[in-house]
Amino acid sequence: MEWVTIATLILIGLVLIVIEILFVPGTTVVGFVGFALMLVGVALTFRDYGSQAGWIVLGGSAVGSGLIVYFTLSTKTWERFALNGSIKSRVNEGEIEKFKIGEEGVAVSSLRPVGKAEINGKIIEVRTEGEYVDATSKIRIQRVSNNQIIVKLI
Repeated sequence: MEWVTIATLILIGLVLIVIEILFVPGTTVVGFVGFALMLVGVALTFRDYGSQAGWIVLGGSAVGSGLIVYFTLSTKTWERFALNGSIKSRVNEGEIEKFKIGEEGVAVSSLRPVGKAEINGKIIEVRTEGEYVDATSKIRIQRVSNNQIIVKLI
């Protein structure tokens, strides 16, 4: 076996382990395949070049793996791929108080059981108690609770 093949197996194994750490968190097939390729590369070195070369390649692979994992995590490369923002608003926030039980409106979209409706000239998200309501159907507010407007077909 040539050194190029052995080095390629070890490098591909290292790349797969880095991919495992950065893009596929958890213990998955990608990490196992990368580790297996590295082991095959080291085993081939022992078989074809003897124990001294095998121990050198094993030590180099271990040190290389450790350095790559350390620098990958310490340079915070993964933060570029992470979602840093968060949504702080809520559905119908501040709009609920404007609607009263018994007010009527029209379903703008199908309510299955959640959808949009127009009540008092405003389009808001509403919910039924489980039944489906087709678009353009007349609806009436049954109750208002927990930032939800519960409606019923008229």
